[in-house]
Amino acid sequence: MASEAEKTFQRFAVLGDSSSSGAEINNKNFSKLCQDCGITDGKTVTSTDVDTVFNKVKAKDAGTITFQRFTEAMKDLSQKRFKEKSPDQGLEDIFKLMEGKNPATTGVASAMDQHTDTRKYTGSHEEPLDYIGKGITGQKETTDNSEYGRSCKGAATYDKKN
Repeated sequence: MASEAEKTFQRFAVLGDSSSSGAEINNKNFSKLCQDCGITDGKTVTSTDVDTVFNKVKAKDAGTITFQRFTEAMKDLSQKRFKEKSPDQGLEDIFKLMEGKNPATTGVASAMDQHTDTRKYTGSHEEPLDYIGKGITGQKETTDNSEYGRSCKGAATYDKKN
């Protein structure tokens, strides 16, 4: 069981760092692992808990942790997540959550799709204008060709004067 968790640990440890060997994981990738694997649930285990546990198990001057310290951190988080279970059983459940997980990445295409998907548009932006400038209701843009502006005091009085 631990070997599968160690493989997941290594996949997240090298995320974003091509020079990493996968033997140590930083806080950012540790938090991402906890989020992507479903260890954090927003209620019993929050991102603050994850950061606190990481800082508790890492060496004072280090910015990363090894798999051995990672196991200690997961044991602490398992006690928060699975309160009714023993620490060893909770750790096994955490490792089951980690089985076969890979870091979730979002691509440029998916970010672009969010902005161009018309199914997500609401209100006046739901339908585009047609080729002659009419909206969905058939309204046309009208312009005021009078010599006075709309907000002028004597607007629409030109014809009355002459």
